[in-house]
Amino acid sequence: MKSFARPRVVVSQCLGFAACRYNGQMIEDPFVKKLTPHVEFIPVCPEVEIGLGVPREPIRLVTRHGEPRLLQPATGLDLTDAMRRFANSFLDALGEVDGFILKNRSPSCGIKDVKVYADTGPSPVREKGAGMFGGIVLERFPHLAIEDEGRLTNLRLRDHFLTKLFTLASFRQIRTTESMKELIQFHSENKYLLMAYSQKELKILGKLVANLEKQPFGIIIEQYAEHLWAALARPPRYQANINVLHHILGHVSNGLTSQERAFFLEIVEQYRHGRIPLAVATTLIRAWSIRLEAHYLLQQTFLEPYPPELIDPTDSGSKVLRSAQSGQL
Repeated sequence: MKSFARPRVVVSQCLGFAACRYNGQMIEDPFVKKLTPHVEFIPVCPEVEIGLGVPREPIRLVTRHGEPRLLQPATGLDLTDAMRRFANSFLDALGEVDGFILKNRSPSCGIKDVKVYADTGPSPVREKGAGMFGGIVLERFPHLAIEDEGRLTNLRLRDHFLTKLFTLASFRQIRTTESMKELIQFHSENKYLLMAYSQKELKILGKLVANLEKQPFGIIIEQYAEHLWAALARPPRYQANINVLHHILGHVSNGLTSQERAFFLEIVEQYRHGRIPLAVATTLIRAWSIRLEAHYLLQQTFLEPYPPELIDPTDSGSKVLRSAQSGQL
């Protein structure tokens, strides 16, 4: 069984770790619960950390003099500076992390769709954006895997988040080795994954690991990091994944029957139309690679970018996926 690096993930404490929401409740998030055995979680509740009690009066973002302020309407408190101080202090002391899972639409933790009001009383929503803490996280760590628990219910966004998270965790380990050999191996194992995400960045990364100018490891690894982050910035397009699937199929095609090849192409078409997840196709390839002893393919993270236990059995195509995993296809 493949082993995975253990990501370090900052998570909103209310998502299953403590009853610290403004109303004294806790949210049992199923994805966070499923992820717990595979990562090192660092729970935090910024609102409690700046001295607000549980339960507490709600806070909101309000536009004042052209900028958002974090206010508590019932008390008149302006918590903006306290939240900024805490956020920067907490993030300064955090050490290396690979991602964040923050509470959606929270005026402190939210990263998108947080309501910004015109005033503290009954007033219209002027715009939507990031919460105070979440916004600082996005500014300081734009290259990390950052999502809110609401968006992670979307299959494509969740797959991208997990792929990025575990790739960054693996790369973090490579950086500590200070070994060009380990970096070359990392690049080789991620070749098809990077091909799906960005062929442009893949070419640049390939030149970096070739290191024709014999640059020191410290220089190469920093340049590699910048281009790896750029490659993983957005989820790959469906067509990019399909192109990689066809490319990989060429490695095992000679060992397949015509019926198997036709079935695989049918699976790819179902993926193209959004009827099944990518994992159905990649699981088939992995099964055939085991049978045909295609060891190079079995090393490719594109086929298994994160622990398979994190695939949601309620996702579309799960029945086909389970059949593929059990060898029935």
